[in-house]
Amino acid sequence: MKRINLFLTILLVAVTVNSFSQKHPDFEIIKQCKTSKIKNQQRAGTCWSYAALSFIESEMLRTTNTEFDLSEIYIVRYAYISKAKYYVQLHGIGNFSQGGQAHDVTNEIVNYGLMTEEAYSGLVGNNKMHDHSKLEKDLKEYLDSIIKLDEIPKDWLDVYTKKLDEYLGIIPDYFDYKSNTHTPKDFQNSVLNFNTDDYVELTSYSHHDYYKSFDLEVPDNWSHDYYYNLPIDEFMQVIDNAINNDFSICWDGDVSEENFNHKEGKSELKKGDIKEIKKQGIQEYRQETFNNQTTTDDHLMHLTGIAENKKGEKYYIIKNSWGDSNDFGGYLYMSENFVKLKTVAIMIHKDAIPVEIRDKMNF
Repeated sequence: MKRINLFLTILLVAVTVNSFSQKHPDFEIIKQCKTSKIKNQQRAGTCWSYAALSFIESEMLRTTNTEFDLSEIYIVRYAYISKAKYYVQLHGIGNFSQGGQAHDVTNEIVNYGLMTEEAYSGLVGNNKMHDHSKLEKDLKEYLDSIIKLDEIPKDWLDVYTKKLDEYLGIIPDYFDYKSNTHTPKDFQNSVLNFNTDDYVELTSYSHHDYYKSFDLEVPDNWSHDYYYNLPIDEFMQVIDNAINNDFSICWDGDVSEENFNHKEGKSELKKGDIKEIKKQGIQEYRQETFNNQTTTDDHLMHLTGIAENKKGEKYYIIKNSWGDSNDFGGYLYMSENFVKLKTVAIMIHKDAIPVEIRDKMNF
C-alpha cells in the first residue's frame, strides 16, 4: 500500500515475543489465533508482503505448530521484477509503485518459493532499516527512460535486476534450515508445503454480481487478479467463522481515517459514518464510500482474533507491521463497524468459508 508514510518515518526496528506482549485494558479477548512475532516494515511501502507472510506464518502454526520467520523482502524483490515486466509491456500505462496485494505474495511463491528471514533480509552492507523510497524512484526512472526509446534494449531486465541487487542484495541459490540445505522452491514444497491453491480473496461491493469473481478496481491490484464478491452480511459471517475456527485472515483496507489510532490501539468509525450506515444500510454506504474514494485501499494487516469492549461490543484484533510501536505490542482493536465499512478485501483459506456460502460461490 502507498498512503501510510506518517508512521513509517518514525518507527524503530522492533520484534516482539509471540502473540501479545501487552493486552488492551479496555477489551476482553474472546478468540485469538496463533501468531508469529511482530515485525516492522519501517520505511518500505510493502505492508502487503508483511501482512500476507504474517498470515502464512500463522497458517504454519495452525497446520504444523511450527513457527517460521519468512523473508518479506524476498517476495518483494521478485514482485518488483513482475511489476517491471508488466509496466514495460503496457508502455508505462500500468501502476508501478511499492504497493501490492496479498495475492502478489502467493503469486510469487508459486514461481519462486520462499526463504527464511535469516537467509535473505533484504538489507545490504551496514543498513539496518528498510527504506525503499530511493529504490522505487530509481527503478521507475529507469523503466520510464527505456519505454521512451524507439526500441526496448534486450538487456533491460539484466540492468534492472542489478539495481535490485545493489539495493536489496543478491538472492542466494541455497540456504540452510535445520541442518539441511534448500533452494527456495524446495523449502516451499518440502518444508512448508504451503498450497497457494487453498487460498482465495474476497470482497463485498454491489457494482458486481455477488458469488462471482471480478477484477477489483484498486490501483495496487496491478496484476488484475480476481476477488470473489459476497454480500456484506455473508462477508462478515466468513470472518467470524474463520476466527472462531482458528483461521486467521489477511486484511486489506482503509487506515487513513482520523479515528484509526495505532498508538492508542483502537480503530473506530466517526459518528457521521455510523449515522450514514443506519440511514442507508451498510452495503449501500460501503459502495458509496468506495465510489467516492473516501474508502481507499491503504494498508494490509493481519486479522487474528475477536474481542469485546466493556459494553459487550465486538472488536477485531489486528496485528500490524509497524513494530511494537504502540502500547499493546503492535496490535490494535478495530470496531465491528469499522471492519464492515473500511475493509476492502481479505485473503482466507477456503476451508474457513461456511459450506453454504462456498456452495453459492461454486467452489
